[in-house]
Amino acid sequence: MNFSEEQGRPAAPPAHRLGTAATAISRAAVFFGFWLVLTGADAGDLAAGIIAAVAATWASLRLMPAQPWHLHPIKLAGYVLHFLRQSITAGVDVAWRALAPQLRLRPGFVVYPAQLPPGTTREAFCAIMSLMPGTLPCGVAEGNGLTIHCLDVTQPVAGQLAAEEALCMRTLGGAPRDG
Repeated sequence: MNFSEEQGRPAAPPAHRLGTAATAISRAAVFFGFWLVLTGADAGDLAAGIIAAVAATWASLRLMPAQPWHLHPIKLAGYVLHFLRQSITAGVDVAWRALAPQLRLRPGFVVYPAQLPPGTTREAFCAIMSLMPGTLPCGVAEGNGLTIHCLDVTQPVAGQLAAEEALCMRTLGGAPRDG
């Protein structure tokens, strides 16, 4: 009998424990690498860096538990290229609208009915969306929706976001919500 069974909870399946261990190791490596970058890899700071990486890993696993990701490297590379192209195109559009007085901005809010259920993949989609000029997720709306601030509410923002969300789901392995 293990600790979680003693506490009245069933033990995590072995595959989930392996996924959590892999997530913990990868997060610890990232945190420790970040520490090394911050301190210039000074040998005198290694012990503190290890302690900081362990503490950061523990906190990150408590705040954002390990979830399965189904990343496909080729799809991810394609998505990165798509994102860069979209960012440049949208940045030029935003600059053009800001500098051309005849083009009026019609800022406002749009409620987007998200297909991704709340979780890591949806948060990744929101983070990606926030990096695209012209759209900024502002919060949750009723019925699994997202409130999006956009520069021009007359544009087909919801349709563009639906296409981006579908591409994000194909790349990151997310599944649409039920219902």
